[in-house]
Amino acid sequence: MDKFTVYQGLVAPLNRENVDTDAIIPKQFLKSIKKTGFGQNLFDEWRYLDHGEPGQDCSNRPINPDFILNQARYQGAGILLARKNFGCGSSREHAPWALAQFGFRAIIAPSFADIFFNNCFKNGLLPIVLSELQVDHLFNETLAFTGYQLTIDLARQEVITPNNTAYSFDIAPFRKHCLLNGLDDIGLTLQHADKIKAFEAERILKMPWLTTQLP
Repeated sequence: MDKFTVYQGLVAPLNRENVDTDAIIPKQFLKSIKKTGFGQNLFDEWRYLDHGEPGQDCSNRPINPDFILNQARYQGAGILLARKNFGCGSSREHAPWALAQFGFRAIIAPSFADIFFNNCFKNGLLPIVLSELQVDHLFNETLAFTGYQLTIDLARQEVITPNNTAYSFDIAPFRKHCLLNGLDDIGLTLQHADKIKAFEAERILKMPWLTTQLP
């Protein structure tokens, strides 16, 4: 998992409340047994005018020109600005996978669904809770200025606007540590690799029959 320290990126405003995980990545794409390739189908039913299926070539699909992520000014956005209760609905981890694989590093909203919120941290995606008033201000700024960018300083826990206004946000110390150091659950486990190997070696010495193969 990539480290998240200071990130500056283009902002894309998704002005909808209660965006659920089936909208983020529709259910038919959950058939895949891989953990990759979901970015092209992020918000599939909103981005395209036809019905998408897993494995489909998206390069020739009809694009919905009215959807925000299809507009030229938001191409390459790395920060998604959203409304309250983002990520509600089912608990599918594919939703943060799709957002991250599309290129987003952070999501800013007044509130998130709990399971989605937790899944973001496990996949290197930073969900930031700001007040509705602050989010309103950011929506106004993003819509008013083409190329609007924000800087997110995780160590200082601040979202910084182009005019140097800083909005503070809360984050649990453990989650902050993991993001700053690029540690997912596997990475955290591997930090104890020497102890795990020592335990396994000692267990084999005490219980050698565990390595015996059955005839």
